[in-house]
Amino acid sequence: MKKKLILDLDTGVDDALAISYALGSPEVELIGITGTYGNVLLEQGVRNALAITDLLGHPEVKVYKGLSHSSTTDSFEVLDISAFIHGKNGIGDVDIPDSSREAEEQSAVDFIIDAVKTYGKDLIYAPTGPMTNIAAALAKAPEIKDEIGGIVLMGGALTVPGNVNAWTEANISQDPDAANILFRSGAPATMIGLDVTLQTLLTYKETQQWRDLGTKAGAFLADMTDFYIKAYETTAPHLGGCGLHDPLAAGVAVDPSLVNTLAINMQVDVEGATRGRTIGNPEKLNDPNKTMKVAVGVDVPRFLNEFMTRITNLARQAA
Repeated sequence: MKKKLILDLDTGVDDALAISYALGSPEVELIGITGTYGNVLLEQGVRNALAITDLLGHPEVKVYKGLSHSSTTDSFEVLDISAFIHGKNGIGDVDIPDSSREAEEQSAVDFIIDAVKTYGKDLIYAPTGPMTNIAAALAKAPEIKDEIGGIVLMGGALTVPGNVNAWTEANISQDPDAANILFRSGAPATMIGLDVTLQTLLTYKETQQWRDLGTKAGAFLADMTDFYIKAYETTAPHLGGCGLHDPLAAGVAVDPSLVNTLAINMQVDVEGATRGRTIGNPEKLNDPNKTMKVAVGVDVPRFLNEFMTRITNLARQAA
């Protein structure tokens, strides 16, 4: 039986690529997208997810509204740097038609809980934005930590500096408290952090392959990702391309063997100068039961080949 996959997204450029990767992967069934805030406001992210799944030929994928701000704030505003990297609309300021569909009435938190109850160990949940929705689900139904098949999150940095400051990665920075709840919960989680995502880079050479397909989906993916690459030329010119953060998390959800991991019980610092740091939990350092893994190595050529093959085939087939 195929694995069931939920993507929890603040649908910006790399989230859109994660959707594309999941839809291009025959090993999994994308049973739903749960929306959150981060690269864009919740409403914009939900709109993007609906529009993208339509454009890619998969209107059967349902989208659920999650929480619109962090667990410790009353509101959320998009940072200027997020708009610079992802565009004001989150998808490189590329215009695609709005979906005729609406988000589901059920909340994202309840959908996550119900999906765990329905699919159990066959369910993989991949949050690639703030961890607010999963923290709320764990608070409401703590038993799901033992019932879910696995959680593959994009966030954090263990062996490299953060991209917000010296110790904090962007997704974790949006809601360190929620991330700490997840990390300390005992749920089977794999952290796909900057340690590996900044080793997986895309260039204009690859996006031209999508443009050359001559399809609307190919043109959208190329235009959107070129915007992202151009932003990287300002924010991280030494890399020579854009980091495939969220798609790598989707890739590991499909095939865990793409990365090498370190088994270590983790926490997120929530107080003091290092708030937002992802680090080993000293209280559980010697606990033989390691519930978390941190990706510290990645098979870059194999992942990039899988990424391009799956997404290019999807974009070729989409109307």
